[in-house]
Amino acid sequence: MTRRITIDPITRLEGHGKIEIFLNDAGEVENSYFQVPELRGFEKFCEGRLCEDMPQITQRICGVCPEAHHTASSKALDALFHIDPPSPAKKLRELLYSAFYITDHVTHFYILGGPDFIMGPEAPVAERNILGVIAKVGLELGGAVINTRKQNHHIIQMLGGRAVHPVFGQPGGVSKGLNEEERKEVEQIARDSLEFGKLSLKVFDDIVLKNKEYVDMITSDAYTHRTYYMGLVDKNNKVNFYDGRVRVVDPDGKEFAKFAPADYLDHIAEHVEPWTYVKFPYLKKVGWKGFIDGKDSGVFRVAPLARLNAANGMATPQAQEAYDKMYATLGGKPVHHTLAMHWARLVEIVYAAERLLELSRDPEITDPNIRSIPTATPDEGVGIVEAPRGTLIHHYVTDDKGIIRKVNLIVATVNNAAAVNMSINKAARALIKPGKEITEGLLNRIEMAWRPYDLCLACATHTLPGEAPMELVIRDSRGNEVRRLDRNLP
Repeated sequence: MTRRITIDPITRLEGHGKIEIFLNDAGEVENSYFQVPELRGFEKFCEGRLCEDMPQITQRICGVCPEAHHTASSKALDALFHIDPPSPAKKLRELLYSAFYITDHVTHFYILGGPDFIMGPEAPVAERNILGVIAKVGLELGGAVINTRKQNHHIIQMLGGRAVHPVFGQPGGVSKGLNEEERKEVEQIARDSLEFGKLSLKVFDDIVLKNKEYVDMITSDAYTHRTYYMGLVDKNNKVNFYDGRVRVVDPDGKEFAKFAPADYLDHIAEHVEPWTYVKFPYLKKVGWKGFIDGKDSGVFRVAPLARLNAANGMATPQAQEAYDKMYATLGGKPVHHTLAMHWARLVEIVYAAERLLELSRDPEITDPNIRSIPTATPDEGVGIVEAPRGTLIHHYVTDDKGIIRKVNLIVATVNNAAAVNMSINKAARALIKPGKEITEGLLNRIEMAWRPYDLCLACATHTLPGEAPMELVIRDSRGNEVRRLDRNLP
């Protein structure tokens, strides 16, 4: 008889999800499924709205990464109206976006992902959280975490009017510039953030890299997949969060594709499975071969490690130094170890802080020329940015009055959806063995296979039938299943 193990809810993520693991008669893992039981219908209910409203509407998808949707949407409007924002406006967008990156990556490393390493994968649940982390690393570092997030949210509020859900990006530019006093404030915050980024790398070195058990776990086959990797790069093939072309490398690190945002549909298609609301993007030119890795599979990955694998380096010196150390330690490019995403995320904090500092010192950053007014008739536009969780695509089609007729959103978590399922399944097969006790700590090690992806499930869910599939399970007071009702589920 097949035995079923359910991890519900999974923890330390944005959204709601569960993992179903099925064992055969011998007690071995037969298969595992990552399921998302929530539904967000933003693609559909954006239809009929004014296109100018999209930066405000789409960022309501998520309260963790609204700036990513806001910025991608603003860029899509630029393309929709066939307008190129003035250089100061582009730099202000990137400045705000760099501050956002710092807050988001710090949140994930110290609050969501970090407790597994700082406290230990099988530490008591009550300690495997931010409070446990602060107790272990000390109040001074804990205070620095809080202050770094606070100061960078202050930059977002300074430009966007709010620390969450900013009012900033517009077709052709931005709504507010920086004065000299504000510029100096941003520059100081950038300096402090850079020091914090370097401190975080030292924390990782002291706690993780000097622990042989952790390094062995990071490099183990249980947490390793050879896939394609995708990320935005600048003209020198260096990592860029805000702008550039999308570059894809194969599992050997060779360039497979490089394309402009408007051409994404020539390269990406989506596969659908009946057991989840999440779709599974894959590389069109390779094809969907199932949940398998390797060069013959169209599965690709995004997020921090994928960005570093897809690029030839970092565009700032101290981030490049950290980049070089990571690859030298882990055996060269590309790195296929899923848990190494945590390290890559810290490299990106340093890059975001350095870029924030560069922009704050740019003479154009206080230039009042921050918007070009659109005059063309809107029609169709694509905007792509690198969200902290990976490549984010906004694609809008309007009528000649600017009313939205069609929306396609491919978010970072969706791009990683196939790989997440593969990672969970491989970790479960490696960790669950016949006769081995299934402990909470063991199940947490399985959760550690998806946690580096920093999932944002509110962003990720769609459905094709037109109404939400639903499953209702009725249980008695002892927890026994009495009746099961479903709709649109096989």
